[in-house]
Amino acid sequence: RCVSILSSCSSSSLPVDVDHLRMRAVLLASWLTISAAFSPTGGVSPLTVDRARPAMAAVTADGAAGATASVDLYDPAVRNAQYGSNIAQYLVDLHDSHATFDFCGGMMFELELSPVLREKLLAVAQNGGAQPTVHDAATPMMRQVPGYNKDAFADDVVYFHGREVRQVKDAAGGMGFKLQLASCENDPDGWTPQELAEYSGNTGGWVSDSQRTWRKGEKYEEEGFSDFRDKFGADAFGLHHRCYLHLDSQDNFWLSAEDGCEGKVAQPRPKFRMPFF
Repeated sequence: RCVSILSSCSSSSLPVDVDHLRMRAVLLASWLTISAAFSPTGGVSPLTVDRARPAMAAVTADGAAGATASVDLYDPAVRNAQYGSNIAQYLVDLHDSHATFDFCGGMMFELELSPVLREKLLAVAQNGGAQPTVHDAATPMMRQVPGYNKDAFADDVVYFHGREVRQVKDAAGGMGFKLQLASCENDPDGWTPQELAEYSGNTGGWVSDSQRTWRKGEKYEEEGFSDFRDKFGADAFGLHHRCYLHLDSQDNFWLSAEDGCEGKVAQPRPKFRMPFF
C-alpha cells in the first residue's frame, strides 16, 4: 500500500518548486541540529547551559545555614561538596527552590515537603539528629532495604509517607505534578486514617496503581486533609506512596516509591516546537 502511494506521488504531474523544497530541507536540518544539541542524549547536556538556577542557603560543615549562595542542586559533585552527609538540608533546599524530579523519563514532579516535615528536617540539619538515609546504588528497589516489610511504616528517616499529586495549579516543571512528602508524626498534611488503613494487602503501594484508590480534593478534605484544595488547586487529585532515597552508579539522587516508580533530581527538559514551513 505504501509503495503504491509513493509511486503515485512520484508520477504526479503537479509542478514542483525545487528551490522551495531545498529551502525547507535546509531549515529542517538546522532545526534538527539545534534540537539534538539540547537533547539529553545530544552533544550538549542541558545542565551545561548557563541558565538561572535557584539560590538557597549555603550550608556549613556543622549544618548551620550560611550566607546565600547559588548552588547547583542537580550536580552530584556539587551536592556532595556542598552538603556532604547533611541530606536533611539538601531536601529542605530542594523544596525551597521548587526543584524537580524526572520520573519515568520525562514526567517532571516538583518536590514539596509538608510544613511539619520541612521544620523537622531543618531542625536535624541545624541541630543534629537522625539524617535521612540515602541508600547506595546496590539498593535500587525498596524491597532490597534491610528489614523491609510490606506495610505502611514510616519514620522520616528511611521511609517517608508520600503522595503523587496531579493537575496541580502551580507545579514547577510545567506538567502539573508534585511529589509531596509529609511527616509520619502529628502532621495535618500526613496520611489520613483511611490512607493508612488502605496501605496493606491487595491495596498497598506494592501493587499496580489501577488497584488502588486515587483521591480528589473533596475526598481528602472529608478524611482530614482540610486544606488540600487550597494547597494544590481545585482540580488536583492524588495517590499515596511510601518512598525512600537512593543513589545510582553515577551518584544521581533518586526518590523512589514502593512500586518501583522513581525519579532523579533533574532540571525540566527544554521544550522545542517543530518550526512551521
